[in-house]
Amino acid sequence: MTQWQHRKQVGDTHEQRVTIALQRRGWTVQPCGQGTYPPRIQHALARTRSALRQFPDLIAARGGELVTIDAKDRMPSTHSTRYAISSATVNAGLVFTAAHAPTPLYYVFGDMRVLTPAEVLHYTAHALRHRSGAYHLVRTDHAHFFDDVFGRAIARAA
Repeated sequence: MTQWQHRKQVGDTHEQRVTIALQRRGWTVQPCGQGTYPPRIQHALARTRSALRQFPDLIAARGGELVTIDAKDRMPSTHSTRYAISSATVNAGLVFTAAHAPTPLYYVFGDMRVLTPAEVLHYTAHALRHRSGAYHLVRTDHAHFFDDVFGRAIARAA
């Protein structure tokens, strides 16, 4: 299995976890973004710097609320007290948020904590940056709890 295939498998598994967690809170969830495109389009997108590469993974609605989700899990070997979000992802997220206001975009991390692109930028404006400058490193304790953003799970009838 290639590194990309392994990363994709980790990402797909996390998207499924986020989808199920949202559904348990009464959200209707639909996949979107490059993961829903045919392989040839995915292949072409992978070779561009287009912001379409960073399009959210999921769109969800509950009542009159509409949100978008970019599910961000990390490889098992990269656990630390910081999330690493690529600068390209944050920049595209800020543009997406501005273009689609008032629909929010949330990053949901592997520990099911949540940040917005603006929060990532805020928390890293004067903080430690990855040596290459390609990533924003955000302390995990800055993130919101999933239930605080999306509500508590609805109790199932026995």
